[in-house]
Amino acid sequence: FAIVKEMKREQTLGVFELMTMLALMRLAREAYGVALAQEIEAVTGRTVALGSIYTTLERLEEKGLVRSIIGESTARRGGRAKRYFYVTTSGLCWASCMAICWACWPGRRSAATRRRGAVVALG
Repeated sequence: FAIVKEMKREQTLGVFELMTMLALMRLAREAYGVALAQEIEAVTGRTVALGSIYTTLERLEEKGLVRSIIGESTARRGGRAKRYFYVTTSGLCWASCMAICWACWPGRRSAATRRRGAVVALG
């Protein structure tokens, strides 16, 4: 837990930011706003507002943990293009660190489950 103590506030990730990062990693090349909201809803069972997804993605982009690209416009979307997001190398490091720290938090689960859970959450 020494790593967590050394992190500055702007370097840490909130729970929703971490969930968004993990969903980004899981969706890989298909990570855009609606798909991210659906992924988080499927995993947590909670409704996620698109506005909260985009606010979180902007915050993660400002921190350098996420980048975005504009995809091709499609007739199905009325000529609009999707904005796809991906995790940067720095983002992978931070998400991994935060997920492991969270999984190992005292009182969460047994030590064996914590180690296994951290790997599964990131995979």
